[in-house]
Amino acid sequence: MKKIAFVPPWFGLKIPGGAEAACRDIAFHLKDAGVEVEILTTCVEKFASDWNVNYYRPGVEIIEGIPIKRFKVTKRDTKAFDRVNAKLIKGMPVTLEEEEIFFREMVNSEALYKYIREMQGDYDAFIFIPYMFGTTYYGVKACPEKSILIPCLHDESYAHLKGIEEIFKCSQGMVFLSRPEMELAERLYDIGDKKRQVIGVGIDTKTKGNRERFIKKYGIENPFILYAGRKDAGKNVDTLLQYFQAFLAMNPGANLDLVLIGGGSIDIPEAIKDRVWDLGFVPIEDKYDAYGAATLLCQPSHNESFSIVIMESWIEGTPVLVSAKCDVTKDFCIQSNGGLYFKNYYEFEACVNLFIKNTHIAARLGKQGKGFVEKNLSWDVVTAKYKTFIEGL
Repeated sequence: MKKIAFVPPWFGLKIPGGAEAACRDIAFHLKDAGVEVEILTTCVEKFASDWNVNYYRPGVEIIEGIPIKRFKVTKRDTKAFDRVNAKLIKGMPVTLEEEEIFFREMVNSEALYKYIREMQGDYDAFIFIPYMFGTTYYGVKACPEKSILIPCLHDESYAHLKGIEEIFKCSQGMVFLSRPEMELAERLYDIGDKKRQVIGVGIDTKTKGNRERFIKKYGIENPFILYAGRKDAGKNVDTLLQYFQAFLAMNPGANLDLVLIGGGSIDIPEAIKDRVWDLGFVPIEDKYDAYGAATLLCQPSHNESFSIVIMESWIEGTPVLVSAKCDVTKDFCIQSNGGLYFKNYYEFEACVNLFIKNTHIAARLGKQGKGFVEKNLSWDVVTAKYKTFIEGL
């Protein structure tokens, strides 16, 4: 195999985001498995920064043995982009002309696309992640016959753009992080017999959380529900807080707390502030200790293409509770038999009571989730699947 290149819109070791983490993890593990890997990206720092600003110098930087080749961003009309993007956020239809504005005025690098066109003979594949950015839209078009998508696809307004269907149809292959994600792509786009496979992201299956160490360090004595991830309404954490408040009101004397770990901020209702522990970012060791100490992990988000925190929780033998409105996390629970799902408060209450009053059932669910991850998502398994997929093209 020649070298392969991952093409994200930005790259850094500490950039937050699921697609960003997936890109890093897959690239570094393929490198460790003997594949020659490069990262081709822009000089933009991260999603939340100004896409007109070259935060990094253009050129090559070596990070953990992988060359990171950065290219200057193309200047963009931010106001024109924002006008179209505002319509998409609201779910309003856009014209083909507005679509062109959307792709042209988002994060782009003409220097990057020129490099892909001119140097494509040096690479076996260009892997674009995620689907909605200019680096993917124009990058795939620069060399469609060697393009692989890891789309991280959601059923949202961006996924229904004609330009997105175009890059799915002209890319050489697609790797999905979950079964519902692939089924969504098959419903939305005419991708026929395009080579595609559900592979996912690998998980470190050798971690070992320490329940006692976590309880001692943070002084959390009650059993608790754990939420791990970004704390904002987009992740449906506000609903989790509302449901937890209702649970305490409907179950007086319940010996249960809620622990939040991760970035972002959200208002905690005054009535339950003494039962909610917002720990913010915690060290990696503490995160795994928290999984091991929790009664259950709750992932309430409606919109996921994968969920690393669910898999990490299962590795520690802790069961999960997810939203029935998220096809992806619900499907993982069904496949693994490692968790339950809720569609309203009353189902949430029933599931939580089942976990806390039937510890043997909770333990069995956690054990089944762990077996699912070890069989399907250990890094040895995942990297072997990626290598086989790329070689098959």
